[in-house]
Amino acid sequence: MTLFLLVLFAALAFEYINGFHDTANAIATVVSTKVLTPRAAIIWAAFWNLIGALAGTAVAKTISGGLVLASAVDMLTVLCALVGAIIWNIFTWWLGLPSSSSHALIGGLCGSALATAKGNWGVLIWSAQDAKGASIGLWPKVVLPMFTSPLLGLIGGALLMWLLMLVLRKVTPRIVNLVFGKAQLVSAGFMGFGHGSNDAQKTMGIITLALFTGTTSGAFKDLPEWASFLRVTEFKGIPFWVVITCAITMAAGTAAGGWRIIRTMGHKMVKLQPVHGFAAETTAALIIHGASDIGVPVSTTHVISTSIMGVGATKRLSAVKWGVVSRILWAWVLTLPVTCLLGYGLERLLRSLGV
Repeated sequence: MTLFLLVLFAALAFEYINGFHDTANAIATVVSTKVLTPRAAIIWAAFWNLIGALAGTAVAKTISGGLVLASAVDMLTVLCALVGAIIWNIFTWWLGLPSSSSHALIGGLCGSALATAKGNWGVLIWSAQDAKGASIGLWPKVVLPMFTSPLLGLIGGALLMWLLMLVLRKVTPRIVNLVFGKAQLVSAGFMGFGHGSNDAQKTMGIITLALFTGTTSGAFKDLPEWASFLRVTEFKGIPFWVVITCAITMAAGTAAGGWRIIRTMGHKMVKLQPVHGFAAETTAALIIHGASDIGVPVSTTHVISTSIMGVGATKRLSAVKWGVVSRILWAWVLTLPVTCLLGYGLERLLRSLGV
């Protein structure tokens, strides 16, 4: 039970860090275009993060039972996955790099599960189908979307911006800024909703995995009746108390802000006007919301970053500061392997110490 409490604390810590680490996803553009002040933007994003986090559980089910074999996971596995992801998130936040919290958690889980299984790669679900015939596994739910979702963001952002430029070519800049200054409030809220609907669910999934592990291993067999809500015997539903706890925690983390990453995405990558911010946020939010509906844990960071790049490139290619972009890409490439190694190493270390 003590180990579960540590897992729960680590999960909520990860969710809180995810909130302020990925705040930039929802508000960097609306801050950089000066449509909202930083404080107002954070409050706006936190509200929509909370609403989005309550909108569904498809992504949570993918994390809890669609990536690694539950039989190969124990409480220490989950703890090490979370700690590995937290370490990487704090490190990239300190550097001001918008890395993927989603991939950090998935990498940590895969690494720690491999360690628990003593190097048996069969515990990782590469590609399979669930009872309803839907695709599950790392390839369809993580690896393929890792490449397709940023590409969709890049192309979609450029196409939407090009379309807006075509429609608005005879409208004065003053009117464009006035209209899209208001419209960006909607797109920023939609982006916050999308972020909550996808990212908050990942921690819901990992907590449910821990609850299932504790129930099936017998760790919860002596719980008093009032604590029976901790017992989870199957993955068909995410407990409501888990949903509401994660939603509130992520909203609190978002409210704390993440200024280092906001500066990178909102100011250093490309200079934006309200119409550009609207195009980037709308493109990213549509992609993320679609992924949430089908249970795909995409990186909101990757999608909004490439949407900003696509929008910026319509001005001219040199408008995008490609030196900053290259640093971001390195963080993307390294996230999965580094967190996998962290999860593996932490599990081996703590297991050897008798935890």
